[in-house]
Amino acid sequence: MAKDLFSSHPPFTPPKSEEDRLFWLRLIRSARVGPATFHRLMAEHGSAEAALAALPEIARGAGVSDYAPYSQDAAEREMDLARAKGARMLCFGTDAYPATLASISDAPPVLWCMGQRAPILRPIVALVGARNASSLGTRTARALAEGLGHEGYTVVSGLARGIDSAAHHGSLKTGTIAVMAGGVDVIYPVENAVLAAAIADQGLRLSEQRMGLQPAARHFPIRNRIISGLALAVVVVEAADKSGTLITTRDALDQGREVMAVPGHPIDGRAGGCNRLIRDGATLVRHVEDVLEVLQRLQDQPAPPVHKPQPVAISTGPAPDALDQRILELLGPSPVAEDQIIRDLHLSAAKISPALVMMEMQGTIQRHPGGLISRA
Repeated sequence: MAKDLFSSHPPFTPPKSEEDRLFWLRLIRSARVGPATFHRLMAEHGSAEAALAALPEIARGAGVSDYAPYSQDAAEREMDLARAKGARMLCFGTDAYPATLASISDAPPVLWCMGQRAPILRPIVALVGARNASSLGTRTARALAEGLGHEGYTVVSGLARGIDSAAHHGSLKTGTIAVMAGGVDVIYPVENAVLAAAIADQGLRLSEQRMGLQPAARHFPIRNRIISGLALAVVVVEAADKSGTLITTRDALDQGREVMAVPGHPIDGRAGGCNRLIRDGATLVRHVEDVLEVLQRLQDQPAPPVHKPQPVAISTGPAPDALDQRILELLGPSPVAEDQIIRDLHLSAAKISPALVMMEMQGTIQRHPGGLISRA
């Protein structure tokens, strides 16, 4: 990555030392600092150390008088646990960070990794689907994963029951990545403990969550954007019409990724989501050659650019209440794109982005994967 992303602001500096990595961990673990806000703070201040120093004043400007960033002791405990478990930190902006993931607007600043480095250096394909998969569905997923692996692709999935597990088993020898919803050291579901151990030995497990975190329902949609963000394309094998798998496909489409699906029988509920994806334009997959044809076309295209969040001068004075109110009037409980709010207000991003950062610090808005926001 270029060292100077923004000529009029401090140059972006990826972490180069243990102390730098500690500052990064403290910043992303600080309350009300999600990935999007992390990147904006880094664009404005140039380093995590400087952004951390500015956080209390930013919070005071947002009306939060007792704000304290994530403590150094807590961050050191997490890093000690990571070392004890054999996990290593992968940070945005470093050479090892995958370019596909770096291209999304809410790329995780910090990932904990357990396993081999090689799988993340190859082109990656996501293979996801139903937890209550049929026998045919699991055999199909395994065959696709094996075929993709033999052609030099790494298969990424979510270590869930059903299709995810079949995808990991099929690509275990050639390279597989499991993206975890909780801590990278916390295996869920527990029935996949043996598979998870094999992936840590032969493939790669990774998570943006803190070490030791037990996954909750809210962590899975957040996790899904990483699965699609790592991949050139997402292949779906069995998914009901209202399946959680479709959250991954929505993330994929928001990220500009190709979506493919294996069709199923019209009266099989597990095929409803796949059939609808195909109806709406997803590529129909019969065998691995269909996937390889699409991947060849995608690899002939230029690599996606690294996402460069625009620096915003975040005021430390009182927040502009009138603008806050106008933003809240446009928001409801259902997430909408931040870009849509900017268009609706007929104001520049430079005017609205600082207000959104302040509102996130206040806790009046909530950020979601894919650049979406809602009322908190």
